Amino acid sequence: MATERSEGAESPQRLGRLPDGWGQATIADVARAAGVSPSTVSYTLSGKRPVSAETRRRVERAVAELGYHPNAGARALAGRRSHILALAVPLRTDVYVPIMMEIATSVAVAARRHGYDVLLITNDEGPDGIRRLAASGLAEGVILMDVELDDRRIPTLGDLQAALIGLPDDPSGLSCVDNDFQAAGALCADHLADLGHRDVAFIGYAPGTYQRHAGYAERTLAGFRARAKERGLRFLHRPCEGTYEGAAGTLGRILSDRPHTTGFVVQNEGAIGPLLSLLRTSGRTVPEDASVIALCPDHLAEQHAPALTAVTGPAKELGRIAVEQVMSRISASTRGEQPTDELVLLTPTLTVRESTGPVPEHSLI
Repeated sequence: MATERSEGAESPQRLGRLPDGWGQATIADVARAAGVSPSTVSYTLSGKRPVSAETRRRVERAVAELGYHPNAGARALAGRRSHILALAVPLRTDVYVPIMMEIATSVAVAARRHGYDVLLITNDEGPDGIRRLAASGLAEGVILMDVELDDRRIPTLGDLQAALIGLPDDPSGLSCVDNDFQAAGALCADHLADLGHRDVAFIGYAPGTYQRHAGYAERTLAGFRARAKERGLRFLHRPCEGTYEGAAGTLGRILSDRPHTTGFVVQNEGAIGPLLSLLRTSGRTVPEDASVIALCPDHLAEQHAPALTAVTGPAKELGRIAVEQVMSRISASTRGEQPTDELVLLTPTLTVRESTGPVPEHSLI
């Protein structure tokens, strides 16, 4: 990006290319040279809003003389679309990366079927990354992952067509797809209640996940809590770091506070293995003395001994549906129509395996 300009460079009559060795011109450079705002440049390049003929001529001249041609917006000036979708991928220590990568792969595969490439944006860029993307005209649409209940990226979308893999508190005006995490939490409570368990514990993600109001964590807990109350379950919720030490401390506190706990729900992939090991070393056999149900992918549930009863959702479908949603919005916008908002919740599946069983008789005494 240019750090200084020659005298008169801000005038549309004296543009000139950036000197050799300087960075590529940005949309901000074009805006300054044309005497308009960056958003006006974006609208001119994308065609999303009408601009006057004079403004278009000034922007086109600035683009040509500053060498802004490699940008996708310059291709739009030639009457072509960028055929790029952006995907905001979370790279956090408290997310299960294999699932995120499975979703990202399904997005890429679905996008290619429409002739689109995918540009990855990491979550450390946050709202600023989405704001820059919207202003650049580089992508025709964006898919947001790891959506928080009050996600700060949503207000920065502007006119950028978007689909969310996740459900914010207020989904109005948005297209969203997610697993029905409230239903998943309810399935866990029902399964343990049906087996006769009355004292249960919900071992969740690390505290930071709840502090940032991650939708999948908050909604699962809400669904479990509501159904547990309906079924007369006494339960504790304990956040947990996904390490052996974290699981050991969490289990110790649970058994200290509620020593007759016989049912465990785990929504923390990193804590599953340590929990099973710790239960064994504490003298509790699974499922004879303690039942464990996990919210995790089937392949992970089947790796453990005993194989885990698990509630799962179709990760690949999330990516595919999100692409269909954003493509539908892009098509409507291109035709000058109002995009249709769509909310899709995918039904979770409970698969009973070896880790859950009837409440032990001694706990009923």
